[in-house]
Amino acid sequence: MPNRVTTARATTPRRPGAAPRRPGATRTAAARPAPAAVALALAGLLASAGCSGGSSAGSPAAGAVTAVPAALSPSASASGPSASARATLLSPSPTTPTTSSGGSAGPTALPLTPDVTARLDTAVQRVLTEASVPGVIVNLSTPQGEYLKAFGVSDKVAGTAMVTGLNMRIGSETKTFTVTGLLRLVDQGKAGLDDPIGKYVSGVPNGDTITLRQLSDMRSGLFSYTQDEDFVAALQADPQRSFTPDQLLAYAFKHPVNFAPGAEFDYSNTNTVLIGKVIEKLGGQPLGEFLKKEVFDPADLGRTVFPTTNAFPQPHSQGYTNQTADGTIADATDWNPSWGWAAGAMISDQADMKKWAKVLATGTLLTPQTQAQRLQPQPSAVPDTWYGLGVFYNHGWIGHNGSLPGYQTVVVYLPSAQASLVVLLNTDITYKGSAPSTLFAKAITEVVSPGNVYDLPAAPAGGDEPSATADASVSTSVTPPAPSTA
Repeated sequence: MPNRVTTARATTPRRPGAAPRRPGATRTAAARPAPAAVALALAGLLASAGCSGGSSAGSPAAGAVTAVPAALSPSASASGPSASARATLLSPSPTTPTTSSGGSAGPTALPLTPDVTARLDTAVQRVLTEASVPGVIVNLSTPQGEYLKAFGVSDKVAGTAMVTGLNMRIGSETKTFTVTGLLRLVDQGKAGLDDPIGKYVSGVPNGDTITLRQLSDMRSGLFSYTQDEDFVAALQADPQRSFTPDQLLAYAFKHPVNFAPGAEFDYSNTNTVLIGKVIEKLGGQPLGEFLKKEVFDPADLGRTVFPTTNAFPQPHSQGYTNQTADGTIADATDWNPSWGWAAGAMISDQADMKKWAKVLATGTLLTPQTQAQRLQPQPSAVPDTWYGLGVFYNHGWIGHNGSLPGYQTVVVYLPSAQASLVVLLNTDITYKGSAPSTLFAKAITEVVSPGNVYDLPAAPAGGDEPSATADASVSTSVTPPAPSTA
């Protein structure tokens, strides 16, 4: 039975022209998702995070936030962080971990002994085989050591082995860069997080009340263009087509808003495209050039690029997807990522993503005040997952995931252990409703940080309703609350 493409949101997309939902209204499951829903998964930058309307109490990731990696802290609490734990989590550059009671947690990283390394090898190989993933690159880095390996193949036809230095499309991980670009402008005094988007971009529904902050934390209520049936049809008909940001926004703006600004959480790629427009207006240059100057170069990311065509720097892996019109598996390596633009078009490699995981979580490119605002989490509909400004918390890990046709990523950082985890793979095809990137990250963290196991929910077994898993994992992986596609 062919794999079913699912959406990144855990909610059912409204039909084109449907009346806007009342703020706080409950979304109900629907029958099989329409083509528009498929689009979201296509764009699924938030691979398998399933974050949409609704709210949950608490703050980021339970006691796991300050728990020490796995075996080193068998008594780590999973009930939720104390005030001191939350302070540690939200610190711009946490260093010494604390327990839920505020005391010292001891060692901050699990030594990568031969036994632990062997267990990691087994865990990664198991997921690779069970989920039929062609190839994956894994990097786990702590102050005590590093695990860096590649498994499987980068090209199924040629049988070329996957290697650790390949370039990969990173989908919704792009969102972390775009929002960082906006926050750099905030620190420069050129924009305010509570400025209305209408101040910079005209024609936005509710543009006089939706703020830049609400665009960044996915609480604007704007319809995601990747769920529009016409957009999906256009993309599937010609994956090489080049879309402009204004064309993408036009698909979104023909739909009513989902809810009043700030009323709910709903992962929408429209939000990040609008932020990209703001950056170009205030930065006075194309988005890619601004990000290189203000983000890539300061963070020493020499292999990270923002493409404007389908050009893919060598060496790179081939990427495989079933997000096609007929559901067959295709090589999506050279598909044009312009439809993801500020929400999911970027390319990078594991070495740069390892650096970025820490930069993003600790805020080295921002003022402490701005980083503190970035890390103020808002609840989502996904258990133990909170969303800040272009970043999410999942069981203590801070970062984002990404997914777009052919590729998925997880790039996260665990402050209490000063550990970064990077997972890059060359398929976005789900396995039993789960994003494969989530399966790898979960298997890895079960070994090295049992108190902080990264996990995003899978689609209901046998269900036809949209899933929170399709990539996006909370990413452009235009699927995010599933961080996904694009």
